[in-house]
Amino acid sequence: MPLPFGVYRADHVGSLLRAAPVLQGRSDVAANKISPSDLRAIEDKHIADIVTKEIDSGLRSITDGEFRRAFFHLDFLQHLDGVEIRGGLQSTSTSKEGFIPPRLVVTGKLGHPKPIQVDDFHFLEQQIAKNGATGKVTTKVCIPSPTMVHFRGGRDTIDATAYPDLDPFFADLARVYQEELADLYAAGCRTVQLDDTNLAYLCDPGMRSEAESRHGDANALARRYAHLINKSIEKRPGDMTVGIHLCRGNHRSRWFAQGGYEPVAEVLFKELNVDAYFLEFDDARSGDFSPLRHLPPNKVVVLGVMGSKKPELDDKAEIVGRLHEAAGFCGKGIDQLCLSHQCGFSSTMEGNDLSEEQQFAKIRLEVEIAKEVWGQDLSK
Repeated sequence: MPLPFGVYRADHVGSLLRAAPVLQGRSDVAANKISPSDLRAIEDKHIADIVTKEIDSGLRSITDGEFRRAFFHLDFLQHLDGVEIRGGLQSTSTSKEGFIPPRLVVTGKLGHPKPIQVDDFHFLEQQIAKNGATGKVTTKVCIPSPTMVHFRGGRDTIDATAYPDLDPFFADLARVYQEELADLYAAGCRTVQLDDTNLAYLCDPGMRSEAESRHGDANALARRYAHLINKSIEKRPGDMTVGIHLCRGNHRSRWFAQGGYEPVAEVLFKELNVDAYFLEFDDARSGDFSPLRHLPPNKVVVLGVMGSKKPELDDKAEIVGRLHEAAGFCGKGIDQLCLSHQCGFSSTMEGNDLSEEQQFAKIRLEVEIAKEVWGQDLSK
């Protein structure tokens, strides 16, 4: 079966280990030693470098490595009107690891005053052109799922004056995403990935219980999120691909949630109108492949069976075996699958515990495996 545009047999979630000067630049901005424009110039230089390395490694889906972000979601969402970062979250799943993620609050009516990712998209396209790869690779823009504005807080984090009822809140949230996708499409972007921790967190018994204390019935919440995402992407033109990555947490090689996909599988595969799923399956905490039996025949899963949290290379024969095992649950077999690492290499700026050399060794092995399983053309 043909793959959605911009999705490849050897694919990746998007984030890559930050270059040391980028991290130092962020620190220097915080200390008022350099300006934000100085930091952007540093980011530009190292994004240009990482694009070349992606292309040379054999990847055909090209991102900026999320070098312009400290967190995969906050650096995007804080550009929306009515969204602010205040304090930190308290959760049994994260605080026990000594990590308190920042807390989003909705302080007023949501708005989308200007494009958020368009300038970054244009810069990435320019780097692809400089590498002589225009038409040979695809530019992918990764943005947080709209559910990230709601899940981790609750009624208390959404201003009751602006939104005494939550239905208008969800309608406005979908609208601002529609506007961002329209801006990206007008700029030439044809492949977008939504990064979502929350549907995966509903697979973890402890996190599911916490979510129900904030939001009520978890099954109803999953359906509401599917509706929110569908509304957010419903106006995209037919030639724009939207995929979704479900993440169980990724901070300095730590994960925060576990549990198979069964609790959300039917909503995920039967109600969510995305074109591709990037799913974590790197170890036992993600459950078995049986939820893939719900995968519709017209969709694909980018199977995250390779590890992005550890420096060691995966065993090639084991990965090939797991791909074929998963294919047994898909109506069209291996044709409905692609290969990736389970998550990005740096969902937060700190990155996972491996070197850049080890990161690209993993990516090159992934490309090698994909060519062995599906053939040389990774777009088929």
